[in-house]
Amino acid sequence: MRTLSRLHISGIFLALLACWLDPAPASADTRVALVIGNGAYVSTAQLPNPSHDAEDVAASLKRSGFEVIQGIDLRQADMQDLTIRFARAASKADVAMFYYSGHAMQYNGVNYLMPVDAALTDEADLKRFVRVDDIINDLQQAKNLRILILDSCRDNPLADMLKRSATRAASVGRGLSKVEAPRGTIVSFSTQSGQVAADGTGRNSPYTTAFLKHIEEPQEIGEVFRDISSDVYDSSGKTQLPELSLSIIGKFYLNGPVTVTVAPAAPQAAPKADPCAAAEAHWKAADGIGTLGAFEDHLARFPNCIFATLAKARVEGLKQKVALAPSGNAKTAGSKDFDGSWDVTLNCLATGKAQGFTRPLVATVTNGVFHAEAQGPGNNINRLEIDGQIPADGKTTLSARGTTGASTYTLNNLAPGSPYAFTVDAQFDRTRGTGKRNEARACNLVFVKR
Repeated sequence: MRTLSRLHISGIFLALLACWLDPAPASADTRVALVIGNGAYVSTAQLPNPSHDAEDVAASLKRSGFEVIQGIDLRQADMQDLTIRFARAASKADVAMFYYSGHAMQYNGVNYLMPVDAALTDEADLKRFVRVDDIINDLQQAKNLRILILDSCRDNPLADMLKRSATRAASVGRGLSKVEAPRGTIVSFSTQSGQVAADGTGRNSPYTTAFLKHIEEPQEIGEVFRDISSDVYDSSGKTQLPELSLSIIGKFYLNGPVTVTVAPAAPQAAPKADPCAAAEAHWKAADGIGTLGAFEDHLARFPNCIFATLAKARVEGLKQKVALAPSGNAKTAGSKDFDGSWDVTLNCLATGKAQGFTRPLVATVTNGVFHAEAQGPGNNINRLEIDGQIPADGKTTLSARGTTGASTYTLNNLAPGSPYAFTVDAQFDRTRGTGKRNEARACNLVFVKR
């Protein structure tokens, strides 16, 4: 008995010593990620990179302490099974991340992810796809931080099939529809909403290449994703700019000296304002104005934010144009063939919860310089101006800027008077013209010379 007691006491002492020498991290959190790469499609173009993207991202996240649920080339049933597993795991996690590489599309403002066995003959087949809105709902169960990553804005031929087969008025948009990050969430798309991303020629897509480069760095998570966006923009020759939406409180480090809860748990001092919170809205306004002063103002206000590199490029480009402009009074005006008064009709289809509308504008063309405008009931409500130059061949890109009217006509239920901007690809002949809005929602324009 005495011997057993000594052994028992010795065992307790060794156990305590082991705990003292190798303590468990006091601030450890539970992290879970669902990583999917779909490339071996049966009914549409196959993609070479998603399987590699998913393998490499899964390995990286495991090194950062994530429990990873991984799927490659998933059929509909398998994709549903993994999203159900992920939903259950996210409900018990502090941090949840969803990463997807593969084909996706938007229909009536709703984003869908495509299993490899999915076919798309009409809109009823969309029930076979995974709704991004459902993934966002699953992510919201995590306690602290939620991250949605879609490297999936690749050109999808099935979207064109759906356009041809639609039996009612519907919008099948290019790329994906914009998603605003809910509180405590980061949303990162491989390119801007309404645009198409490159699949890449190497082992990984351009976006995933940048993601793998930065995600394990000991930086605050917001800075990590800003660096990812900047890398993609630079490596693509400034043709692909990821869309990033952050709505987080406090700071979070996946691989850093400290982890801070991002969801408010108790009353505390107000967090320091994010210096980049208004950068996107200001950039859209500056880009719509398109002047050297507007871009320089953006750089002065947001020198370290996501659009700073793009603003610098615009400033340098405009300065070069000024330097190369002919001296004297010579002007690079458009063709006078289109001079006169024009009636413009803007028609935007219903998209998601936003109602459709038709709006008339009055335009003038002088020395090939186009200007159209429409004023709302107030000085800064429901205003729209469209400007540009029309060259001799009639093909041009116009810049539009304005402020919103009633919220029911906006994509994100914006307050009346909110600024916005977009571009229009237009083609004119002597007496008529047509145009198409490039960003956010499907709108067509018709130009008729008086």
